Amino acid sequence: MGASLHILWAGSEPPLAHRSALTAAGEVAHAAEMLDGMRLSNETDFDAAIVDLDALHDGAFTLLRHLRARASRRHMPVLFWSAKGRLEERVKAFTAGADDWVEPAIDPNELLARIQRGLSLRSRIDALLSETERLYELSLTDGLTQIANHRCFQDRLRDEFRRAQRYDDPLALILLDLDHFKDVNDLHGHVAGDQVLKDVAACIRKSVRETDFTARYGGEEFAIILPKTQLAGALTVAERVWSDVGKLKLGTDQGSFKVTASLGLSGYPSRSVASAEQLVRCADEALYRAKREGRNKIAIYQAPNPLAEAS
Repeated sequence: MGASLHILWAGSEPPLAHRSALTAAGEVAHAAEMLDGMRLSNETDFDAAIVDLDALHDGAFTLLRHLRARASRRHMPVLFWSAKGRLEERVKAFTAGADDWVEPAIDPNELLARIQRGLSLRSRIDALLSETERLYELSLTDGLTQIANHRCFQDRLRDEFRRAQRYDDPLALILLDLDHFKDVNDLHGHVAGDQVLKDVAACIRKSVRETDFTARYGGEEFAIILPKTQLAGALTVAERVWSDVGKLKLGTDQGSFKVTASLGLSGYPSRSVASAEQLVRCADEALYRAKREGRNKIAIYQAPNPLAEAS
């Protein structure tokens, strides 16, 4: 254990031999009362805590809950110190979340070893949690463009749609598809095609607002969710994205080229949109119309006219 080790001792004064051993390993802060322990723990992120059950009684469990309440201390080693050793007290302590139970007769070196074991376990747990978080982020990120992937887009859209319904807020969606992208791969190669997708993704992220959410929908298609945005505001964003993508300077060793994009917009509330899936379907129909009408343009979803259909 290094000199940076910080240990909280809550309850009666630690025996001299144990205090000396702990002080040699780091710093020991003593809290005679439960409230003192809570105050000290708010001021310092301790590496471990020894809680004197015989001195604090039920306050020991209150202090334990307080220590566990903060995420940074959730896995810190907490050892209960007691000379009684009654089975029901041990069970209660471990059930409440204590990591170990030690008696005053314990050798100071063994006490340090138990703390070290707890710290080692905490280190492994922290590493596993970090790796789990990293893998989770990877599962939601498109590996090529480093923006959100299709799965993440679907989850976010459902959340935003529920929020829009609950608070009666507008919500808009933009679907963007690169025109004739197959030609890019055929003429310039797939490496160049991948670079185009990266550049377009970066361009879109720069062109939208901080509150907007960008994802790779699939292939050469991208999606932009615009919370609390009417179609008029979404059109302004779409025009900026369309213009910026068209200005991109792309190229390879064989020469430079440009790409264009077609965009489809849909919005909520609308009589055609009652779900997140319908919002996507309407944006897709608008995108298809933009391509059908010549590509390199923006189209807004137009709901069918029921009077025209009836006639």
